[in-house]
Amino acid sequence: MSLAKIIWLVSALGAALLAFVDTNYNGMILAVLGLASGWFLDADHRRGVIIAAIFLMLGGSGALNGLHGVFGDILGSLGKVFGAAAVMAILRTLIERIFLSNAASAT
Repeated sequence: MSLAKIIWLVSALGAALLAFVDTNYNGMILAVLGLASGWFLDADHRRGVIIAAIFLMLGGSGALNGLHGVFGDILGSLGKVFGAAAVMAILRTLIERIFLSNAASAT
C-alpha cells in the first residue's frame, strides 16, 4: 500500500471518527489531514477531488440525513477533508504551471 493510500485512509477514518467526537480542534485536524491528502494527489485525480469537495460543501453531505443523521455528519466531515485537499490540489497545480511548465518561456 502506497503512502498516498495510507494518508487517504487515515483521513477518511479521521473524518468518520470526528463526526462522533468533539475535540474543539476538529476543523484543524480535518484541514491538516485534507492538506496532506491533497499533496499526494495525482494530476489526473485533482479535478475529481475538486468536484467532490464542491458537491459535499454545497449540500451533498446532507443528502443522507433522511436515512440517519450520522451519515450526513460523516459526509460533512469528509467534505472538510476534500475541501482542504482541493485547496492543496489547486496550489500544486498553480506551482507546477509556474515553475515546471516550459509553455510560458517558449517563444
